[in-house]
Formats: sequence, C-alpha cells, structure tokens
Amino acid sequence: MEVLVPVITMGTLGLLFSLGLAFAYKKLRVYEDPKIEQVSEMLPQANCGACGYSGCRAFAEAAVAGEVSANDCPVGGEEVANQIAAALGVDAGEIIKKLARLHCRGTHEAAKDRGTYLGISTCHAAHLVGGNKQCSYGCLHFGDCARSCPFDAIYMSNDGLPVVIEDKCTACGKCVDACPRTLFELHPLSQEIIVFCRSQDRGAVARKYCKNACIACGICVRACPEAILLENNLAEILDYKKIDREKIPEIEKCPTDSIGRLSQEKEDEG
Repeated sequence: MEVLVPVITMGTLGLLFSLGLAFAYKKLRVYEDPKIEQVSEMLPQANCGACGYSGCRAFAEAAVAGEVSANDCPVGGEEVANQIAAALGVDAGEIIKKLARLHCRGTHEAAKDRGTYLGISTCHAAHLVGGNKQCSYGCLHFGDCARSCPFDAIYMSNDGLPVVIEDKCTACGKCVDACPRTLFELHPLSQEIIVFCRSQDRGAVARKYCKNACIACGICVRACPEAILLENNLAEILDYKKIDREKIPEIEKCPTDSIGRLSQEKEDEG
C-alpha cells in the first residue's frame, strides 16, 4: 500500500499534465500555411536581404500572404519567380533582369591622388577623412563593394576600380549599400547608356581632378534632350528608354568618356 500511493499520485499528476499540455497545444497552436514551407524551399536560400526581408523564410511568408510579388526575389530570377507563381496560383508578372553598375571611371591613372593615405584600408574609413583622391565624389579603390558581395560577382581590377561579373550578379544590392559614395546603382540589363561619373564640381575643376570626369559640356544633352539633362554640373539620364539608338554615337562623342556604353560592350561592337 505504501508503494501504491506515490505511484498512483505520480500517475495522476502525469495524466493531468498531459491533458493540460494537450489542451494548451490545441488552444495556443498557431496555424502555418503549408505553402510557406513550399515557397521557402523554392528560394535560393541566400538570405541576402535583397528582397527587403530578413531572409528567404520571411520572404516566403510575405509571398503567401500576398504582401510581395512572386518576382520580388532578385536572386532567384525568372525561374524561381515562375515556380512561386505556379505554387500560389498567381501571375509572375514582368521580370526585368537587373545588374549592379559602377558610376565612376576614376582609375589610378585618371584620378589624381590627394596624398598618401595611411589609414584603415576601407572605403568607409577613407571617406570619413575625405579620401585619398582629389575628387571627393569618385571611387576610393579599397573594395568595400567586392567584400560585401555574397556571390563573388565583383573583383578589384588592376586600375583600381571594381568590376562587376554580369553572369554572377544577382542585383542583390549589397554593393549599393556598401559604397559610401553611392557609386553603385541597379540598372536593367537593357539599359545601354550609363553616366560614369558622380562629380558635381564645375567642369574645369572636375577635369583637373579626373580625366574621365563629367565636365558638363552638354554634348550628350544636345544629342538627346528628351532623355538626358544637366543638373549640378552633371549629366543625368531621366529615362533611358527614350534614348534613340541612332543617337548613341552622338552621345558617345563625350570628350571625357564619362557617358556611354560599358567598356566591354564597346569592345564587343568595335
């Protein structure tokens, strides 16, 4: 009898606790749509944050909830967008391939040094003290962008400028965030003409600091006023879709090569 009492007591308590846990699970259980797991498995699992969410799982939850479009994952591209759209029974929408592109041609040779920089070898550190170049708008050459890219799509060339490997670029935007001088932008692959400068210095000063700087001469604007204008001593493309291909040769008469097509594209066509 003395043994049975504690055994019965423990058994009763165990039964009560089990019933309590079962009741709590039933009342407090949060339902999760099985499509979330399905969509999550379709994503590239880069967890890069390019979609605006903390990771692929968070994006999947937003996609199932209808808060984002199936094509809002830039890393996944068209294939992933179509898979997600099919799983959710929605239209994938128009998918525009984008790439990161650098708005600077201030190479070691073209952009004059201010002096010898002995500080921390990062763009952010150099930018805080004005940089090592006379141009206060150009690339600092320390490669923060390349180190930030999770897809190894950027490398530093011998001339000091970062180079984007188009086949690897997913337009995740990490390089855009990494550059303290906002020299990177995401552009549609179809955009042929780029302004390769950010300098807002007057023409004579800009040219003195960098041989490839925009000098606000207005040649490109006169060639295509419907798409290009001058603002703050710098050419700006308002709408690349309005640039007539027949006018590109006139635009490329820029005396400093600060606007035009990418170098590789020129080589391929030349």
